[in-house]
Amino acid sequence: MLRDIILTLPLLCLTGPANAADLYTVAPVQLTEWKAVFGKVEASDMVPARSRLGGTLTEILVSEGARVDEGALLATVTDAKLDLRLTAIDATLTSLQAQLENAQSELTRGESLVERGVATAQRLDALRTQVDVVKGQIAATRAERSVIEQQAVEGAVLAPIAGTVLSVPVTRGSVVMPGEPVAVIGGGGFFLRLAVPERHAAFLKEGAEIMIGNDGTDVSGQLAKVYPQIENGRVIADVKVSDLSEDFVDARVLVRLPVGETQGLVVPVEAVATRMGLDFVSVVGADGTAVDRVVVPGEHHALDGVDLVEILTGLSAGEQVLAQAKPTSGAATHE
Repeated sequence: MLRDIILTLPLLCLTGPANAADLYTVAPVQLTEWKAVFGKVEASDMVPARSRLGGTLTEILVSEGARVDEGALLATVTDAKLDLRLTAIDATLTSLQAQLENAQSELTRGESLVERGVATAQRLDALRTQVDVVKGQIAATRAERSVIEQQAVEGAVLAPIAGTVLSVPVTRGSVVMPGEPVAVIGGGGFFLRLAVPERHAAFLKEGAEIMIGNDGTDVSGQLAKVYPQIENGRVIADVKVSDLSEDFVDARVLVRLPVGETQGLVVPVEAVATRMGLDFVSVVGADGTAVDRVVVPGEHHALDGVDLVEILTGLSAGEQVLAQAKPTSGAATHE
């Protein structure tokens, strides 16, 4: 029925001869088939900022969406037992210091007695050993105090990388264990992750150009990596996009990727005119006379920077059309 309607449509004849510079020769070209899928914005690195100390979370300095630098202070964990241990060690050091002073006094007295021949050299060696033992105990206790001080310093939760705070799963006042995540940082750049049906796996090539947007002309990206493992019937691939918005991680973005090639006939977009709900192109005959012919256009394609439209039916290879549609007048004819 559609063919009968098309055959009865009047085609208006152009009386003037066409200029060769305005002609476009219809020939089969290789066209890329595009598949529309949704990709998710993901961070290259998602690293948890973990607590190195068990205790109570007394301070949180960041929230979701905050931008942080590497090494920035995110939160503070406090263990009250550390202060008690430091107090006990300070008391031990005071006691050892008193023992050392007493031992040194005994050693000085012993050296004086040995000089006068009252004490033996063996007794003097014992006094020296006692002084060395107390000094060793003081050094060990001070080292233990340094360990506790370092543990207190480790209560500071630092950002492992520079990036955006994606989540903070704890609240102020929470009790955290050593190694428990306090925040998750996303950094190292952002990319699009795709899950493509496995039937298209053979057409996915690293380095291929990917179109982001509804019409494929908004933003272009590059297929950076295709993962070999298929998950739930889908191939996972990563797309690198310059100036990708980092406001929302896991945001869904429409992506068009090449999944095959086919041959088709195309004409410049300017060669197609729409009138009364139908699409026309001006076909130039051997005598140079152009007539309008009804065609059925398909998808748009960009080849070598030229915007072309595929013609599904109405044209044959080798025919010449006007590259720029012109108003028509004159008697009605049909080819």
